[in-house]
Amino acid sequence: MDIQIPSLEYLSQAAKLLIPFLHEYKVIAFYGSMGAGKTTFINALCNELGVTDNMNSPTFSIVNQYDVKGKNSIYHFDFYRINRIEEAFDFGYEDYFYSGNYCFIEWPEKIESILPTDTLKVYISEQEDGSRLISF
Repeated sequence: MDIQIPSLEYLSQAAKLLIPFLHEYKVIAFYGSMGAGKTTFINALCNELGVTDNMNSPTFSIVNQYDVKGKNSIYHFDFYRINRIEEAFDFGYEDYFYSGNYCFIEWPEKIESILPTDTLKVYISEQEDGSRLISF
């Protein structure tokens, strides 16, 4: 499926279109170049899912945990800064990925070999006109 996001005003609407597909998946990998809008789109998804915490990129912490009122927490990963896949083992990625909670992953290319087989892969690309195309 493809979702076109002509501008930031449509992020919430685009997130709502993806959410029904999330019921089948708990680990969602977001692919896209630097600046494509991965973090921004994940924030929109989290808002639509009811996150009550302040959200920001976990670039330096690798993982952020967001509380959702009356539901399981959401984990947001950014693997951009890891240099070896062993670093994912060091912080116990299995505990997160197999927790039953949503895990939103930026830069999954860095840990591709340890992603669960049922990971939903979402591709975000910037178009020539500045809009974004989300494919999954």
